[in-house]
Amino acid sequence: MNYIDLFAGAGGLSEGFHNAGFTPVAHVEMDAHACDTIRTRLAWYCLHEKKDYQPYFNYLRGKLPREELYELIEQIQPGLLDSVINEAIGEETRQGIFDKIDQQLKRLPEGKQEVDLIIGGPPCQTFSVAGRARLGRAVMENDPRSKLYLQYAEFLVKYRPRMFVFENVLGMLSFKNGQQLDLIRETFLEAGYAMDVREWNARSFGVLQSRERLIIIGWRLDQPALGYPAFGTLTAEEQKRFTVEELLSDLPPLEPGQVLPPTPYEPKTITPYLKWSGLRQKCPVITWHHARPHREEDREIYRLFIEHWNDGGDEYQRMRYNELPGHLIFHVNKTDFTDRFKVVASDMHYSQTVVAHISKDGHYYIHPDIKQRRSLSVREAARLQSFPDNYYFEGPRTSALKQIGNAVPPLMGERIALSVRNALNGVGNFLRPDSPVGKRRSGKKDKQLALNYAQ
Repeated sequence: MNYIDLFAGAGGLSEGFHNAGFTPVAHVEMDAHACDTIRTRLAWYCLHEKKDYQPYFNYLRGKLPREELYELIEQIQPGLLDSVINEAIGEETRQGIFDKIDQQLKRLPEGKQEVDLIIGGPPCQTFSVAGRARLGRAVMENDPRSKLYLQYAEFLVKYRPRMFVFENVLGMLSFKNGQQLDLIRETFLEAGYAMDVREWNARSFGVLQSRERLIIIGWRLDQPALGYPAFGTLTAEEQKRFTVEELLSDLPPLEPGQVLPPTPYEPKTITPYLKWSGLRQKCPVITWHHARPHREEDREIYRLFIEHWNDGGDEYQRMRYNELPGHLIFHVNKTDFTDRFKVVASDMHYSQTVVAHISKDGHYYIHPDIKQRRSLSVREAARLQSFPDNYYFEGPRTSALKQIGNAVPPLMGERIALSVRNALNGVGNFLRPDSPVGKRRSGKKDKQLALNYAQ
């Protein structure tokens, strides 16, 4: 089955759908570095199908220029890398994007040139509560990004997929006093799609991170057998099977500012979580194990926070910024954002949410090893987001961290994708509108739709 990924970012959601057996027709993304990341990932999949991994690993080791890697992929599968469309989606660009997607569809075998699914969610900064707090409600509500769902609907009208998957932050629920969700629902209904909205935590999908998100699933109105799939999530007990330490313990220690070059890497033992998740599969080289530099004052703060946790701190009694010695407090505001420093606790079953702000500083993501006293490396952040070690991020460190923080965790995407695939194949189970699973979120005008669906 074919899919289009809109607002694709670094391809985290797409990674999950690809692993579940879907075929990407096109990825549309405005960030150039993220587009290169997706192209490089497509190169991996192309070589993976041929069981010829050497060119990819040579690229990771710096022995093969990216241009030569891409030229090789063009020879093997012409036009594959052209499926990554580096454009901002809008009124002016939409038709050109349609034309490029249509060209990709023509490359497919006859009889398989339809789009079964559209995935992706518009940039979430507009809907985030943090964004409104920082820039002001009026500024964010007038942000043109808040209307990108209208562009999403145009793709539904054009390609008529049987279903769509739309991911975003919980702040969408309260945006414009809750009216935004109703506007989205009405727009999609006009496009010919019913939808259901539920809140999920990435922990439920095997990601070692507490990350709450809205997952909107829509289906074409002329497909009455479809609905919101019952995802294959983990039980509360299963979520306690692994700890964050299993994500971090095998990686070599780093000093602040140290960059581990791409080198052969085969740990003596692979932790149970790395085995279960598959994050270490087929990767004889570790990349992006880069640590940002830190001031000595920040390293001293890190030491105090790590010591406090190691002395018996818990998630509800973490050390706060305003509890630091006076000579280490540099911010005038001592009452807001008192959790701006936070240890990624190795003995917990999940970390705090990884967000794009990690690209600006690492204070909220302190490595638990007191000997290292640094923030997480790029690779460590990627692992928390469940990206496999052979997933390479293009661009400078800041861009790589931003891509990681904005991504949908691939493990979460894969479990969603498997359920969507079953639904499209007519063998899936569906959640009824009155089901509490996934914390169902209704819009103000949703009651009649829910009743109609229940009937």
